[in-house]
Amino acid sequence: MLRRLGWLIGLSQRSRQTKTLDAEAYVAARAVKPVLMVDTVQEIAVYIHRFHNLDLFQQGWYQIKISMRWEDGDNNNNNSSGIPSRVVQYEALDSTSNDTSGVWKIDDKDNSFLSQPFRIKYARQDVRLCMMVSFTMPLERFEGSATSAVILRFELLYSPIIESIDAFHAAAHDFRVPPKALSGLHSYCPVHFDTLHAVLIDVSVHVSVMKSAAYKRPAVLSSDASNGKNLASGSVQSSKKIASADKKLVSFVKSLLEARDTLLQEMQRLSKAVGQTIDLSEFVSTMDNTLLPESAEDEEGSGQGKQQNNLEKLNNPFDLESDDWLRNFSKEHLSRTFHLLGTQLHHLWNTFLAFHRENNTKILEYLRDTWRRDRRAEWSIWMVYSKVEMPHHFISGMYDTSNHSSHKRATTSVLKLNDPAQVAATRAELHRRSIAQMRINNRGIQDMHIFGDPMRVPIVIIERVWNAPKRTFSDRSSMRHVDKIDSSLLNDENESRKHNNPQQSGRELKIVVFVHGFQGHHLDLRLIRNQWLMIDPKIECLMSESNEEKTHGDFREMGQRLAHEVVSFFKRKMDKHAKYGRLKNVKLSFVGHSIGNVIIRAALADSLMEPYRKYLHTYLSLSGPHLGYLYSSNSLFNSGLWLLKMLKSTQVIHQLTLTDDPDLQNTFFYKLCKQKTLDSFKNIILLSSPQDGYVPYHSARIESCQPASSDNSKRGVAFLEMLNNCMDQIRGPTLKASHHQRVFMRCDVNFDTTLYGRNLNSFIGRAAHIEFLESDIFARFVMWSFQDLFR
Repeated sequence: MLRRLGWLIGLSQRSRQTKTLDAEAYVAARAVKPVLMVDTVQEIAVYIHRFHNLDLFQQGWYQIKISMRWEDGDNNNNNSSGIPSRVVQYEALDSTSNDTSGVWKIDDKDNSFLSQPFRIKYARQDVRLCMMVSFTMPLERFEGSATSAVILRFELLYSPIIESIDAFHAAAHDFRVPPKALSGLHSYCPVHFDTLHAVLIDVSVHVSVMKSAAYKRPAVLSSDASNGKNLASGSVQSSKKIASADKKLVSFVKSLLEARDTLLQEMQRLSKAVGQTIDLSEFVSTMDNTLLPESAEDEEGSGQGKQQNNLEKLNNPFDLESDDWLRNFSKEHLSRTFHLLGTQLHHLWNTFLAFHRENNTKILEYLRDTWRRDRRAEWSIWMVYSKVEMPHHFISGMYDTSNHSSHKRATTSVLKLNDPAQVAATRAELHRRSIAQMRINNRGIQDMHIFGDPMRVPIVIIERVWNAPKRTFSDRSSMRHVDKIDSSLLNDENESRKHNNPQQSGRELKIVVFVHGFQGHHLDLRLIRNQWLMIDPKIECLMSESNEEKTHGDFREMGQRLAHEVVSFFKRKMDKHAKYGRLKNVKLSFVGHSIGNVIIRAALADSLMEPYRKYLHTYLSLSGPHLGYLYSSNSLFNSGLWLLKMLKSTQVIHQLTLTDDPDLQNTFFYKLCKQKTLDSFKNIILLSSPQDGYVPYHSARIESCQPASSDNSKRGVAFLEMLNNCMDQIRGPTLKASHHQRVFMRCDVNFDTTLYGRNLNSFIGRAAHIEFLESDIFARFVMWSFQDLFR
């Protein structure tokens, strides 16, 4: 009993001593508080949905490598690169399949993520990856909000056999996430790589700012009294930094406020888009909780009412452009606000990730549709829209000033000045110079294939040709708003047509035929095909081979061979689709390059194609000589044609130059223009280039030229008759005119000639002619801006 009483007395004494020590520690802590690290980090999550092989030339094992870094950072510094912090596999991979091997991994050397290897065996193959990879980017040097962009890099690794230790680099595709987007972004991001590695990786990128989880440990306090003096003097010196620390804290709070509101709005937008409600009840309750310290000493002079008012001000809409209202907060309250917002963002972000995992396919489809709608607006930097009226009839002598012999020299200079090709080239060059002065700073993810060097991107001038009533010289009202065309007009018309057409609700068979040019290969138009496949994966593609190595003969024979090839392909696809029931709609489209366009028209003029003309849908012509080579201004190229005719007596050259018959009205081209080869197409797009010296500019655009207009000879009359016969087909109604108005566009593509250098190809104009096959940026601009024409 006595022993127990002595133990209680000792315990009481030790308890009083402990309380005394705790009080001393509390006073010391009040004098020098442990510093809590106040910092933010950039969270970037990359969702990889599927890998789709469009046109890889090699079978084997492939991997996707992902890394990211600050644009202005040092590549050798780990603080400038993102660190993979979380990987979530949404779907279990098929372990019984031999098409995947191994697991994903993280490379600590360069802070990159590598997917598991997968095998590609055939074209149009899909590999579902369905994984979310989150990266953390340090923000400590930006004091809250980033002022530098993030470079997101996707690399394609290849190995011929799975036993290979190291896969080698095959291609890369970089994207730039601008500073405006780093406060919050949810965007589709298709990865294509290059022309030799044509794939499509469905990717979405999700960005937010988060509170850093790092803490700075408090300084160790000594029991020596002299240390207290040194600590006091140190605190006086550090007081000079309070003002700058407060500014940093304000910027941190402001960045988290913006990120929280952006994430909340985006979550509401996505939930509405996919038709699934996000449960934010717990978050709302968190918003109503002040999370303030219980001790009254930590908030001296402020009651619960003031705390609640500050919280309501925090949770209500605020002005992010000004931070004056934040500067009225005390440092302690700013710190509490920072950690409160960090907790809220952490909860919101985790809620979004869980919501994304449950609805990943629907979210991706919605973001992809949004991305498609935004293409024209983003790429409008390099596109110039205009509207012109289709002439009622081309007549001889429209520009004829040769009767004024005294002004012959002046007339020649005026004609040269008004040369359409020169005017188009000058207009594009002026637009290119204006791009050099632009400061491109949009909020979307920037494809570095395009935005990497904006000056090197082709300029596309699009003319929408309107089928107006008969024109009079006094009525020019339809031309008053040429430069103010609403570029969304075409999509609106096609959207209404699509909804009004009952056939759109059923199954469709869509066939696209690609025809190469002189001495071409059946894969010459593969880049255009790949773009079309990305717009509409359900199309059936025919890369014509019937005239490969047979383009020296008669156009009629080449047309017959193409007609047989198309009819055979058409019947095979019809028989295949007949197994699944009756088709409600069939669309047959054609794409031609150079003389491939003449072969297409020759095939359509063949009687074998007559039953299939009612299915014609879209015609895309890439630099096609629709009016032959009359009035060609390239003297060097004309000399080459003359030499070919003399040495090889090539029939196709005679037909192109309209020398295959002494009577122009008996030539192949004159008769072809009289035949109905264009009247059944719903959409006609003619692509030309003023830099192309192989095909006359006016011939590719099916329009008149000044030499022809001033030529009153039989040659000039025959040319204008050919032109009028072609335009009458385009001007006339389609077979289904009751619900369809034909779309007719001319597109001038102006390439960056500095890339060609000084060589023979650029001098004779061949470089631009071949660029239609070797570059696909212009095709992206045209095809994605007018998607309804290619769907």
